[in-house]
Order: sequence, then C-alpha cells, then structure tokens
Amino acid sequence: MKISFRLLLGTVVTCLAFALAPAHAEFSPTKPIDFVIMAGKGGGADKMARLMQSIVEKNDLADRPLIPVNKSGGSGAEALVALKSATDPDHTIMVTLNSFFTTPLRQPGLEVDIMEFAPVGRMAEDTFVLWVNVEEGVNSFEEFLAEAKSRGADWVMGGTGSAQEDQIITDYLNDTYGLEIKYIPYKGGGAVAKDLAGNQIDSSVNNPSEALGFYEAGTVIPLVAFTDERLPMFPDVPTLAELGNEFAYYMQRAVVGAPGMSADAQTYYTALFEEVYNSADWQQYKSDKSLLGDFLPGDDLKEYWGVQRDRHETILKASGAMK
Repeated sequence: MKISFRLLLGTVVTCLAFALAPAHAEFSPTKPIDFVIMAGKGGGADKMARLMQSIVEKNDLADRPLIPVNKSGGSGAEALVALKSATDPDHTIMVTLNSFFTTPLRQPGLEVDIMEFAPVGRMAEDTFVLWVNVEEGVNSFEEFLAEAKSRGADWVMGGTGSAQEDQIITDYLNDTYGLEIKYIPYKGGGAVAKDLAGNQIDSSVNNPSEALGFYEAGTVIPLVAFTDERLPMFPDVPTLAELGNEFAYYMQRAVVGAPGMSADAQTYYTALFEEVYNSADWQQYKSDKSLLGDFLPGDDLKEYWGVQRDRHETILKASGAMK
C-alpha cells in the first residue's frame, strides 16, 4: 500500500506540473545572436545597431551576446537574402533601412516578401538633411538651387545605395526644381559624410547622426530638412515645406526577425528591444541625433510596413526606377 500510495502521489504531482506549465516554454537564446545590418560601417544603421548592442551588454539584458554583421551588398539585397535563408531564425535578427521596402520591389528575383519577416519593433524614424561642404560658399537652399542648376550634371550628390532613400530624395530635387544632379551610390552613410567633408562630392542628404561630427567640426553645413517640422538640433534650418514644397521623408529604423522565427522568440526580442528603447541611453541618442517616433511592435509594425511598401512602390514607379 505504501508503494502504491507513493506511485499515486508521484503521478498526481506530475500531472499538476504539466497542467500548470505554460502552453509554450519561454524562449531564451542558447547561442550568440546574429545581428545583421543592412548597410556598411559608419552609417546611421551601423551606429544605431552598435549602440543597441552596447545597451544590451551594459544592462545585461540578454542571455547571449548580439554579434553585429554588416551586409551592405546590393542595396540591402545581401542582408535580405541572408535573413531569408537563415538556418536558425530564432537567433537571427536585422536592423533595417528603407531598402527593406525598395530592394524587394526593385529586385523581384530575390523572391523576398517583407511580410514574412518577424516584426520585432520599430526603434525610431530617422530624418534627412541636405548638406554641403562649407567651402562651397553655399549658405541657403536657394543658393544651393542656383549653384546646382548652373553646374548641371557636374554637381554630385553622394548617397547610400541605388534607388533607395538618398537617391529618392535626389530624384525628387531633380524633378521638382529642374536640376541635373549626378548621384553616386556608396555602401554606407559614413563613407558619404567623409567624402563630403573631404570635398570629394558636392552635397549629401545624410541623416544627422552620420554628418554630425563633421558639422560640429565646422566642415559641413545643413541647408534644409526633409521633415514636417524643424529639427530641434537645427532650429535655424528650414523644412522644405516652409520653402514651398510639401515633401517630407523618413527612414525606418527597426529590428526584424528572420522569416520562420517562432512566436516565442519574437516575443522575447520584442521585449528585449522595448527595454532598449526605454533605456536612458537610447532616449538620449534619439534626442541627440534627431530621431523621431515611438516604439512600434508586432501587428502595428506590419501595418506600417504595408503602408510604406505601397508608398515606395509609387515613388519608384514615378521616378522610373521600376515599372
């Protein structure tokens, strides 16, 4: 009887344990996490990713380290394919630019559907500013238009990638103001800012975070912001809307998971990056670099993707970058 009672008691305890356990065990990474960056080193995405990595490490937020990996080839195509073909989706995440929208549209052969990626969280929307080297002697947007028009195709704009954010803005300036600016693509915004500071190109539309060091050194100056309102960092710099054209353009700064990521892993990473977003370091970075927007996770982020994909398809068709 004693033996039978013990067996019965053990069975009851085991059943209770199963009944009280969650339907899905909570995810926790078991190895280093691949943290893919859709651009080269030194640009806004790269700086953002490495800051987030440092915040995670500083506050001991993750069980395993985030390992940044720059994949800038093909205007983000290299990164998208790497995520699509990830052998371990639960340990593969990526920092995105707007090439997340434009590259799959322009390169359908990639067979990348962004709606298959796991929406971890949008950390911010980055801003764009028109910059020139101080030695140009151009001190206003009106002076920029006059000088760029007089030089025609000899005026060179440097930017990150082909037919993505920086070229979209360049095409808008050309089409709207009758300019013939030549666009040269780079792998990352850091290289663009460096070449503008070195007078290797005539202008850029770098994000503030990419050009800030050269601005503080007095090498480059901002002429106009492509935002709805003036940026607190540059209170004397007008928006394009103030100068007569209702055009504003922002860059998604989001973290996404590889297609096939489990729901538990997505929940884990969303909670992780929401902690990063709420940290004092990230909020200070947002303020210092003129980043806008609230944290946007899950279905809300997917809805945002749908809107942005449709908008970029319209922009690319209008510019002739896609049919």
